[in-house]
Amino acid sequence: MTAAKMIAILGWIDVDPSGRDSLVAKSAALQRSTRTDEPGCLNYTISADPALPGRIQIVELWESAHALDAHFQHPNFHATGAVLRAEPRLGGGSAKYRIDASDAIRSPDGVPSTTFWSAES
Repeated sequence: MTAAKMIAILGWIDVDPSGRDSLVAKSAALQRSTRTDEPGCLNYTISADPALPGRIQIVELWESAHALDAHFQHPNFHATGAVLRAEPRLGGGSAKYRIDASDAIRSPDGVPSTTFWSAES
């Protein structure tokens, strides 16, 4: 039996800059609800990109594919989509990633590295 792998979703939506902050603010309660009410949600962030005036960044982390599948059926998923469609999209995209290892960025000596010191084989 293999251990469940975490799933990350990284996405972005471009909207008119004048409507971006309102969309992000309207999604705040749904972000909180997703984090607290949906088992397996490790992170659910919809935020304004500080470098691009009309861009909204989406970062999600789920403890398993099972948890993400449940999210896709949850009312929070559908309500968040409705909120984010309140402004016309000028572009966007998203992708999911399976995560098979995680570790601290810095070694025990404090040096940043891509090495996974404590990853199980």
